[in-house]
Amino acid sequence: MRRALALALLFAAGCSREPASEKRLIVLGFDGMDHALTKELMEAGRLPNFSRLAEAGSFQALETSVPPQSPVAWSNFITGMDSGGHGIFDFLHRDPETMVPYLSTTDVSGGGTTIEVGGYQFPLSGGSIELLRKGRTFWEVLENHGVETTIIRMPANFPPSGTATRELTGMGTPDLPGTIGTFSFYTSKLFAFAGQDISGGEVYEVDIFDNVVEAALYGPDNPFLVETEKVTSPFTVYLDPVDPVAKIVAGAEELILREGEWSEWVTVEFPLIPTQTLAGMVRFYLRSVRPDFELYASPVNFDPMAPPLPISTPGGYAAELARATGRFYTQGMPEDTKAIEQGVLTTEEFLAQAEIAGREIREQYRYVLDRFQTGLLFYYVGNVDQVSHVMWKVREPDHPEYDPEVDPEYEGLIEDLYVGLDEMVGYTLDHMGEDTTLVVMSDHGFTSFRRSFHLNAWLAHKGYLAVKNPDLENDPGLFVNVDWTGTRAYGVGLNALYVNLRGREKNGIVAPEKREALMDEIAEQLLGEIDPATGLPAVTKMYKREEVYRDRGELEIGPDLIVGYAKGTRGSGRSALGAVGKEIITDNLDEWSGDHEMDHETVPGVLLTSRPLKRPASSLKELGRSILVEFGIDEPIQPTEETE
Repeated sequence: MRRALALALLFAAGCSREPASEKRLIVLGFDGMDHALTKELMEAGRLPNFSRLAEAGSFQALETSVPPQSPVAWSNFITGMDSGGHGIFDFLHRDPETMVPYLSTTDVSGGGTTIEVGGYQFPLSGGSIELLRKGRTFWEVLENHGVETTIIRMPANFPPSGTATRELTGMGTPDLPGTIGTFSFYTSKLFAFAGQDISGGEVYEVDIFDNVVEAALYGPDNPFLVETEKVTSPFTVYLDPVDPVAKIVAGAEELILREGEWSEWVTVEFPLIPTQTLAGMVRFYLRSVRPDFELYASPVNFDPMAPPLPISTPGGYAAELARATGRFYTQGMPEDTKAIEQGVLTTEEFLAQAEIAGREIREQYRYVLDRFQTGLLFYYVGNVDQVSHVMWKVREPDHPEYDPEVDPEYEGLIEDLYVGLDEMVGYTLDHMGEDTTLVVMSDHGFTSFRRSFHLNAWLAHKGYLAVKNPDLENDPGLFVNVDWTGTRAYGVGLNALYVNLRGREKNGIVAPEKREALMDEIAEQLLGEIDPATGLPAVTKMYKREEVYRDRGELEIGPDLIVGYAKGTRGSGRSALGAVGKEIITDNLDEWSGDHEMDHETVPGVLLTSRPLKRPASSLKELGRSILVEFGIDEPIQPTEETE
C-alpha cells in the first residue's frame, strides 16, 4: 500500500572527463543461460556462433553470487563487490523493527504533509524513489575516463543510476500500479477461479448487455483522494453477434480483435484530478467471445513516450527507443509467468506473449547496435530465464509437474531459445566491426526445480520456531502464525535465515553471545537433513554472512545464514513470505519448474569472449574490473578499495 501510494505521488510531481576512448566493447547479458546446457549444445553443433566466439577467445563457467539470485548476481557484476558491499542479499529483505518484508532493490516513499480540501488531499512535498544498491558502478568509472557507455535493461538499476551516457531500466521496474506485474482477466463465466488466490493478477466477472461489455483497467491508489480509491481507465467491448470478433474502445483508441489474437500496445489514461492524469499502456488478448467472454489484459506498463517515473538516462531516451522501434514492455520482467502459473493463460498463450516480449527486445537491439559508435554497450535479455522458469519441465518427463498430454509438444523449446541467443550473437559478430570486443555472459545457470523445502516448517519441527496455532491449515504468511516469544530463528526470502536476535529484531529473544553457537547448530542440522524421496542431502552448503561476504558497511542488513539447497531443491515460495505450514520437503507441483536459487557452485553462469581478456575473470565480481582493463583502466571499481 505504502509503495503504491508513494509511486502515485511521484507520478503527480532528472566531474570532469578525460579524452574519450575510441575502443568498442559489447556485453550481451543473457539472464539464466546455463553453462552445462550451453556446452552440450555447442558440442552438438547447435550454437555455431557461440563456438565462433570460443574458438577466437574463450568459453568458461562464470562463478555466480551467494545466493544465485538475479538482483544479487547482477549487483555483484555492477559493483565488483558482494552483498556485504552493495547491500542486496535476496529479492526480499525484512525490516527487523517491524518484521515486514520489502523488495531489496528499490525504496519508494510518499510525500510528507498534505493539505485536505473536501475529499481531496494535496501533498506539500514530493515523494522520493531510491535505488538501494550501494557502491559505484563499473560504467561510472568508464564515464569518468571519458568512455561513453550505453546500459540497456541492467537489472537492479531502477531508478537509473544517471551515470551512463544512455540507460534504460530493466528488472526492478514496476508496472503502473507499482507492482512487479499484475495482469487483469475479464470473464462472463460465473464463479470463474472462485476461491482461488490469483497471485500476480486480478479476475473480474463482467456482464454482457446487448453484446456490450463495460469494464475498467485499474491503476494505483489516487494520491489526491483522502479516502483510498484506485484510479481507473474504463473501456468498452462490443461483441460481434455472429463472428468470433470484438471491438475494444479504450480511451481514444479503437481496435478489433479476433479470438486468439493479441493487440498492439493500447495507450490509456487514468484521471487523478481534473488537471492531471497518469499515462499507461496495455496489451489485450481476446481468448473467447462466446459461450463465455474472456479477455486478458497485460499489466499496465509505463508508456515510454511519457513515463511517470524515470526509466532512462537521459529522460527522453525511452521515448527515442519507442519512436524508433515501437512501444515496448517497460516493466522489469515482462513475460507473464504468473498468468500461466495461475492457469489464466495456457502454455500456448503464454509462449505467444513471451514471444512478443522477446521480439520487442530483439528489434530494439538492432536499433541500438546500429547507433553504437564507441565505448561500452551493455544489452540485457531476460526472456530465456523467465521462460525456463515455467517450461523447464518439458526437458524432463520424470519431473513431478510434467504433463504427458501437453508437454511433449514443447520438447526442445528451451534448446531452441538458446539457438535464438546464438542467432543474436551471430548478428552482433556480423555487424559490430573487426575492432570490437564481444563479451557474452550470464548471471547464473539453470536447473530443474523438483523438490520444495519449507524452511520455516523445518525450523518449527526442530524447535527453533514456535507457532501460535499448530492446527492452522492455511497460513497466510507474513509471520501471522509465528509466536516470537518462543522463536529463535526464522526464514524470509528464498535463501535467507535470520536469528531472532535480542536488540535487533522487534521481538528478539536470542542473546547476542549465543548467536554464533545457534548458527553453528542450525547449519549442522540443515546440512544433515536428508530428503526422504531421494535419500540425498537436501542442503549442500550453509554460508555464514561473516564468512562469505566482506563487510563493507552493509552486512548488518543481511541474513545470518544463507541456505544453499541441493541442486534440484529450492526454498518454497510460501516460506519465503513468512508462512510456516507443516510439511518440510514436498514435490514441486507448480508450473515454476526450473530454478537456480540453490548451492551457488551447482549453477554457474557462462562467459564467452571474442578475444582473450587482458585481465581474466572467473566470477561476476571480477568481470566488471576486467572490462575496465579492456579500456586501459586498471583501477578498482570502488574508489576506496585497494586492488583485490
